[in-house]
Amino acid sequence: MTAPDPKPELHRYLRTAREAILWKLEGLSEYDVRRPLTPTGTNLLGLVKHLAGVEAGYFGDTFGRPFPEDLAWMSMDAEPNADMWATADESRDDVIGLYHRVWAHADATIEELSLDSPGAVPWWPAERRQVTLHRILTHLIAETNRHAGHADIVRELIDGTAGLRPDNDNLAEGDKPWWEDYRARLEETAKQAVKQ
Repeated sequence: MTAPDPKPELHRYLRTAREAILWKLEGLSEYDVRRPLTPTGTNLLGLVKHLAGVEAGYFGDTFGRPFPEDLAWMSMDAEPNADMWATADESRDDVIGLYHRVWAHADATIEELSLDSPGAVPWWPAERRQVTLHRILTHLIAETNRHAGHADIVRELIDGTAGLRPDNDNLAEGDKPWWEDYRARLEETAKQAVKQ
């Protein structure tokens, strides 16, 4: 018996993570999507911009299929972290539109190549540079989900919205008082652990 091709399932996981990232921006003001809410400046729109650049490189340059738009903020001589925030001139629609165009480019690469198709990541060390589509697809699923986790926390700090996606938050059932009691219990447990 031949195992089914895992590529469609891997691709689905990447698409789900992408959608989760964009959902975290829905309903927020222009200020809130840009607010740096951690000491390192993590912000929602910056996460989208970063992921657009990452996907453009990994599914483009790696497989000799460069993304057709210039992403100057991803160049080696760009300001550090230029990909992690949107300038005042880069609107939410600009950044989300770019991410959608990158998705289309990346999806074409994923659909047209087999999982064992070879590629080379120019910015990786020479000993690890040679890759396959399978490795890069796995890498991008991990990368996108990592940043979706960042987005979860940032969004919760902004307005309390939490969860996996609009139709399934994947959280324990509980109203606001239940969550307040739960958090208070965790805080008390943390204090007790220090006393022991």
